Amino acid sequence: MALLVEVGWGGLVQAPSTITWTDISTRVNQAQGGVVITRGASDELSEAQPGTATLMLDNDDGALTPGNASSPYFPFVRRNAPIRISVAVIPQKSGSAPYPMEQLGDDFDDGRLSTVLWPSSYGGVTEAGGVVRVPVSTAGNAGLQSAREWSLAGSKLTAKLVTVPKVNGSSAAAASMWANSTTSGTRIGWRYDAIANTMSAQTQTGFSDSTAVAFPYSPISHAWLRIRESGGTVYWESSSDGFGWTVRRTLATPSWVTSQTHAVEFPTTRTGGINDFVEWDLVGAHIRPRFYGLVNEFPVGWQGMVATAKVTATDLFKRLNRLPVLRSMLAEEILEQAPMVYYPLTEDSTSTTAGDIGGNGAPSLAITQSGAGGTLTLGSTAGPPETDEQVTVFTPSSATAGKWLRADLGPQFEDPPMYNYLCFEAWFQTTTTGRCIMGVHTTDLVDQHLLSIGAGGILQIEWSSAETPMTTVTVDGTSGLADGNWHHVVYDQREGAVWVDGALVDSALAVSRRWGERVLHVGGYRGTRLWNGSIGHVAIYSTTDTSAGPTAATHYTAGMTGFAGETADARIERLARYAGIPSVTIWGSTFDPIASQGAGGSGVVARMREIETTESARLFAERDWYGLAFQSRDIRYNPDPQSEVFTIDYADLETLSVELADDDQKLVNSLDASRPGGATQRVTSPESIRDNGVYDPGALSILKTSDNSVLDAAWWRVSRYADPAPELREVPIEAYTMPSYLDILDADISSYFTVHNMPAQSPTPAMRVTVEGYTETIKEASHLIQFHTSASLTDSVWVLDDAVYSVLDSSTRLAY
Repeated sequence: MALLVEVGWGGLVQAPSTITWTDISTRVNQAQGGVVITRGASDELSEAQPGTATLMLDNDDGALTPGNASSPYFPFVRRNAPIRISVAVIPQKSGSAPYPMEQLGDDFDDGRLSTVLWPSSYGGVTEAGGVVRVPVSTAGNAGLQSAREWSLAGSKLTAKLVTVPKVNGSSAAAASMWANSTTSGTRIGWRYDAIANTMSAQTQTGFSDSTAVAFPYSPISHAWLRIRESGGTVYWESSSDGFGWTVRRTLATPSWVTSQTHAVEFPTTRTGGINDFVEWDLVGAHIRPRFYGLVNEFPVGWQGMVATAKVTATDLFKRLNRLPVLRSMLAEEILEQAPMVYYPLTEDSTSTTAGDIGGNGAPSLAITQSGAGGTLTLGSTAGPPETDEQVTVFTPSSATAGKWLRADLGPQFEDPPMYNYLCFEAWFQTTTTGRCIMGVHTTDLVDQHLLSIGAGGILQIEWSSAETPMTTVTVDGTSGLADGNWHHVVYDQREGAVWVDGALVDSALAVSRRWGERVLHVGGYRGTRLWNGSIGHVAIYSTTDTSAGPTAATHYTAGMTGFAGETADARIERLARYAGIPSVTIWGSTFDPIASQGAGGSGVVARMREIETTESARLFAERDWYGLAFQSRDIRYNPDPQSEVFTIDYADLETLSVELADDDQKLVNSLDASRPGGATQRVTSPESIRDNGVYDPGALSILKTSDNSVLDAAWWRVSRYADPAPELREVPIEAYTMPSYLDILDADISSYFTVHNMPAQSPTPAMRVTVEGYTETIKEASHLIQFHTSASLTDSVWVLDDAVYSVLDSSTRLAY
C-alpha cells in the first residue's frame, strides 16, 4: 500500500479538468499521526457532514511556507489549494508463470531498483525520490525491463507517467510503455513523442504501426496510462487520477497476446540534443480515492528544530457553505444564463437608482423625470408569484408626465463581446395600453428597439435603422396582456422570435437585426409612453446562437411556479448548477415531485438538505472528484447479498470492544407531517406507544406536492423506527491486513457488508450493516477504518411471495 497525496498548486477546485497535480506524498509523516479522514454521517438519521482530512507534512525546506518566494510552489502555497488523497494498492505476484500482467506492481519507494521485478533493465535506470528514472540519452537506448513471465490476456498494465522528456534540440526523443511479444518489434503499448508532443496508442509490428492513434499530449489527461485486454479486445486507456479511465483506442486482440508470454518494457531513445529522462511511478497500482477537497490553511510549526505543516482540508461543502444566500429561483435562472445586464428592480422603496447584478459592471438605472408629477417607487409591490420579491411600481400622471428609468450602458456595450445580437427579457403588469416596457437605442438614435403594449393589450416590437424609419410590428397571438396580471416576455432579436408567458408566439418577425444600442430605458421611452403598472427582472443577453430565447423563456416557470412538480433529482441538479457544480451523480430511481423553492433567502446547502429530508435520501460530496452524489432511498431497499462490497469475520475486527445497541436513540412512534399549502397529518404506532410511551421527534415539514405523499413519508419513518432492532453502529477494521483490502476500500456511503460469526451472545450469527460514514487513519503499513453503520434491515420492504421479504409482522413494510 502506498499513500498518494497530491496538491493542485494554482488550480481551481471548481475546474478539476484544468488542474495539474503535484505529488507531495513523500512529505507526509506516516509514522506520527498519518492521515486522518472523516466522511459521511454518524447514523442514517443524521446529515452527512463536510468531509475532512488532516495530515502532518514535512516543511524543513520551507516549500510549504506561505509567501516563501524560494518555494518551488510559490506563489500558490495558500488557502483553498485543491488537494486529493488516494491509496495505491500494489499487487503481489502469486501463482505460477505466466503471471497476469496486473500482478506486476512496484511503487519505487525503497530507493533500490528491484532486480527481481526488473532483471533486464539497461542504460542507467535508477530509482530515487519515489519514482523510477529512465535516461533519455544520446549515449544509447535505456529501459526498465521485466523478465518474460507475464501475460496481457485478460489482464492489464498500468503506470503513472510523472515526467516526460523534453525536445532539448533533438531530432528524435521518445519514451514508451510496452507489452512485448516473443518477436522483436511486435508489441502493444503507449509511446510519447517529445518532438511532436503527442501520446500515441500503438500496436507495432517491425517496430512500427501505420494505424497508430495519436493525441496531443496532456499532463492532466495522460497522467496515467493503461493497456488492457478483455474478451477479445485490447483497450488503450488514459486517466487523470488512476481511478476513472477514458478509452482512447480499441483493437481486436492480436493472436500473440493470448498465445505467448510477454515481457514488460519502458524504453527510451534520443537522437542529438541534450540528455534528460522520463519518470514513471506506481506500476500496476490499484488506485482508491479517499478524499477530494480544499486545504484550509498551510500553518507553519516547529517540533524543536523540525519544521512541519499540519494541514487540514475540507471537501467541496467548504465552498458550498460559504456561498452567499440564493436569490429567488427566477433570479438564479437569469444569472445562470450570464446576462449582459440584469436589473431585478427589487431595491428598497427609498432607493433612487436600480442596480445591475449581471456582473459586467453596467451603470445603475436612474429615475428620470418627464414633465411634472407621477411617482416611481422601487421594490414596492409583489413581483411574480414564486419570487417573494418586491418590484417597481410606475405611476405616471399621463403618458408623458411621470418617471421612468434610464442608463447609458457605456461604450463597452458596443464592443466585443457585447456587440452580438440582443435578447430582451422582462416581467410586467398593467391595465394601461399604449405604453413602453423597455427600449434601447444608439447614442445618435439611428438604431432603436422597443417593446411596448398596444391597443387591446397586444405586444409590439418597434424598431428603426439607418435604412428604415420607426416601424411597428405587432406580435400575433398576444392580445389581452393589459389585464392586470403578471406576464413574461422574451424577444430574441437575432432569431426574430418572441415568447410570452413561456410559449413561443412568433418566430418570423420582420425586424432589423442590429447591435450596439447602448442607451437603455425601462418603463417609458425618452420621456413618452410612460408605464403605468409594475416591471421587474429586466435582462438583456448577448446572443450568438439559437439558445438564448428558448432558455430565457423557461424563466416563466421559475417565476410562476418555482418549478413545483419537478422530481427531486432534477431539483438537486438545478440547485447544483446555481452553486457552480457541473454535475451530480444520481443513484437510484425513486424520486418524488418536489414543491416550489422559488423564494430566495437561504443557502444552496440548506435548500439541498430540504430535498434530502423530503426524500429520505442521502446527499454528500464525492471522494474522487469535485462533485455531489444524491442517493434515492430505493438504493437501500432489500440489499442483495450478491451486492455486498465485502464480508468479514467478527474475529477479524481490530477492536477490544464491540457494542450491540438496543436503545431508544432512533425510536419514533408518533409523527406530525405537513407540506407547504397542505394539511398537517399524524401517523402513530399504537403498539410502540403502548410499550414505550410516546416518542415524537417534532413536526416534519417536507416539500411534497400532495398530502398523500406526506402521509407516505410519515408512515415510512414510523414503520422503520417504531421498534428499532439491535444494531452494530461502529465496525472498526484494520483494512490493510485483510485479503479483501480493495473491496473494503470500495465501501462508501450506503454500501453494505456482513459481519459473520458473531459471538454466541449475539441475537443472530451474522449482522448485515449499511455504511453511513467512516473515520479512517492511514499510516505506514496500517489502514484502520472505523465504519459508522446502521442495520440494513431497517430499509427492507415488502416483496410479494418472497420468503424473506413477505413474512407477516416481520418484513411487510411497504416501500415508499
